[in-house]
Amino acid sequence: MTALSDAGRGHLAMLAFSALIAGSFSLGDMVAFDITAPALNAVRFCFASIIMGGLVLASGGLPGSALHAPWRYVLLGGLFSASLVLMFEALKTATPVSTAAIFTLTPLMSAVFGWFLLRQVTTPRMALALSVGAAGAVWVVFRADLNALLSFDIGHGETIFFAGAALHAVFTPMLRWLNRGEPSLVFTFLFMVVGFVLLTVYSWGDLMTTDWLALRPVVWVTFVYLSVFAGSGSFFLLQFGAQVLPSAKVMAYTFLTPTWVIVWEVSLGHGVPTGLVLGGVALTVLALLLLLKDEG
Repeated sequence: MTALSDAGRGHLAMLAFSALIAGSFSLGDMVAFDITAPALNAVRFCFASIIMGGLVLASGGLPGSALHAPWRYVLLGGLFSASLVLMFEALKTATPVSTAAIFTLTPLMSAVFGWFLLRQVTTPRMALALSVGAAGAVWVVFRADLNALLSFDIGHGETIFFAGAALHAVFTPMLRWLNRGEPSLVFTFLFMVVGFVLLTVYSWGDLMTTDWLALRPVVWVTFVYLSVFAGSGSFFLLQFGAQVLPSAKVMAYTFLTPTWVIVWEVSLGHGVPTGLVLGGVALTVLALLLLLKDEG
């Protein structure tokens, strides 16, 4: 049996990434008013850093060379933590499906940032796919309402989420741009630790005033899921994918996020979007298929 190429493993990693990250939208929406977004993500980064630190130790420890140019981890940790805080804050006033749709705009933004940072060229087919995906996302965000689109009637939560998605988009090519040969585990662990420190300082007041023992069980389930699956797991998968695939194709897998979120929402008994909105979601899936076909 023929072994998968690096690109093949990268695609599998990003497929798993899209499945894992989708759960954070539905779970985050369920606990949005139980704890502030900075405090939630500080705890998330703490748990995830401990997990990743154990994996780093098990794989041989932290090489001294990885500590060169520590400003890289400050930049990456700051970008990633800020993007997550904004996206979780948005869930207070925006639906999981609409925010997941906005998340699918990150491939288009990532392609632009990838050109500036890495001079990665977007092919005509890739540009078409990103445009189709963006159209689907816009249709979902405006609730399949042409009047809302024409009047640019976008919600406050969606606006906040877009800002977070933009930071996430520039973060992806920066992973590749700033990596100097460090193993994925080590590189991910270091910027996660820095992200935890930054979030702890920023949310110190919230961390001290939160009544931790009074939190609902679903909040602790969310902590575990975000740390293990949507945290350490997705960080590592994204880091690996960014090393072997162009930035636009890495982020293209976010086109599957609305589909996965709908599966989560149905499973949790939160209902199904309207048929017209589902049409926009279908466009995001078509965009992914167009990108996958561009492998020849």
